[in-house]
Amino acid sequence: MRSDIVKKGHNRAPHRSLFRATGLQDEDFTKPFIGVANSFIEIIPGHFFLDKVSTIIKDEIRKAGCVPFEFNTIGVDDGIAMGHDGMLFSLPSREIIANSIETVMNAHKLDAMIAIPNCDKIVPGMIMGALRVNVPTVFVSGGPMAKGYTQDGTPIDLATAFEAVGKFEAGEITEAELTDIECNACPSGGSCSGMFTANSMNTLMEAMGIALPGNGTILALTKEREELYRKAARRVCEIALMGQEKSSQYNVRNILNENAVRNAFAVDMAMGGSSNTVLHMLAIAKEAEVNFNLEDINTISKKVSHIAKISPSLTTVHMQDIDKAGGVSAVMHEMSKRGEDILLDNLTVTGESIKERIANAEIKDTNIIHTIDNPYSEVGGLAILYGNLAEQGAVIKTAGITGDRVFTGTAVCYNSQDEAIKGIINGEVKAGNVVVIRYEGPKGGPGMQEMLSPTSLIMGMGLGDSVALITDGRFSGATRGASIGHVSPEAAEGGMIGLLEDGDEIHIDVDEYILQVNISDEEIAKRKADFKPIVKPLDSKWLKQYRALVTNASNGAILEAE
Repeated sequence: MRSDIVKKGHNRAPHRSLFRATGLQDEDFTKPFIGVANSFIEIIPGHFFLDKVSTIIKDEIRKAGCVPFEFNTIGVDDGIAMGHDGMLFSLPSREIIANSIETVMNAHKLDAMIAIPNCDKIVPGMIMGALRVNVPTVFVSGGPMAKGYTQDGTPIDLATAFEAVGKFEAGEITEAELTDIECNACPSGGSCSGMFTANSMNTLMEAMGIALPGNGTILALTKEREELYRKAARRVCEIALMGQEKSSQYNVRNILNENAVRNAFAVDMAMGGSSNTVLHMLAIAKEAEVNFNLEDINTISKKVSHIAKISPSLTTVHMQDIDKAGGVSAVMHEMSKRGEDILLDNLTVTGESIKERIANAEIKDTNIIHTIDNPYSEVGGLAILYGNLAEQGAVIKTAGITGDRVFTGTAVCYNSQDEAIKGIINGEVKAGNVVVIRYEGPKGGPGMQEMLSPTSLIMGMGLGDSVALITDGRFSGATRGASIGHVSPEAAEGGMIGLLEDGDEIHIDVDEYILQVNISDEEIAKRKADFKPIVKPLDSKWLKQYRALVTNASNGAILEAE
């Protein structure tokens, strides 16, 4: 066993002495040591109950003949960090989480790991850390939140609450209606109930085969979810007890390979996942050392039909509805009928291939999960745009577009999210404008803030069909509308988005994958000659380190020390 390094032989007597201080007995030193990587934190609705989840998992691990060692990562709630400088720390937290996993697992030479993420950057951070450690790893998230209801029975969620602020600012709803939404949008623990970033990533873990079926859709705080925790715990022990030679076939890199990455993006396209999945899956692909680049996404999108619309794209459908309609396995089974969408031979952590896993899955409600013969769109729910305004690419969640897929408008430029929020509230943005929010990229922010507040204001004020927004920052999974993010190169590194001026004509064509500013090459050259990027002052030592090492969004905003 890998853990023999810290527990076997006379020269490890001091090590065993320390283990004994934690309660281990003689018989425990012959058992596999399992790392239980938990992300329990009391401030995040999807995580405040994970201490109880880890208790269930550790109990099952002990029953299965292994020894659990729980440790924790940090977590940031993007919704609470949204709209102020707390969001600067959200994306950087992904790197801390990955580093934490690598540190604890490798320092103590644990044999296998079960990871318990749920929300925001915590899922990709744990996956990135697991790939570095490369031992058998089973992921089981805390589970999605139930959807909420207003007093009149309307289904709502966190996106409703953000958009309600814009509606209140526009005088469309009363303070009492705003309070009703506030008090009912998030009715229980779990990751926010739509296909936002957390549930997108929890769903993609199923597609990649590193989690059990139901991981993305079975509601949190239910008996069904508890059984999933127990199954995951038993499975990680089954693998660990095979012995190192046999269990190594389940090392996470053997499952999360290039085919798994492609399957993840295919499912993402079919279900209209968060645009943040592009950022995170690019980073995961680089950690897995697989051959996948940003331009590959459009190739996949052209072959995948969009068959499941979920909030915020279709506000009445939430994760619990997808679960009742057959879940992710039903989506993948339907996709497999085209023959090109899903790579079926890939191994999963449960021991079967993707083909075997989804063989008996069927759609139970074609109003929720459409068939491939009746898709919402013949192409996937994400697209990568290119042009002189995004030479290295930009991302749009096409599933969330509420207006036309071709848009030409005039730029209204802001050098921060805060400036944009003030401008939108003050009525500076009109129909036919393209809101430009820059210096919010990985370096420029730093930390690539999510733009749910400005996009929600635009939607709430009734401008969603007539205004586009582009940014070198990113969007919450709850964002909808013609919102284009991850513009690369970013303004802080001299990208074209930093050279834009108010009144510039910007052209967007989603189906042709174009993001262009209609000014001459001579004018661009003139602006470049005079351009000096804004460098925001920073007090945070961590953010200074992050800004010095981070790459732009087209590279997944990974850190590079060389």
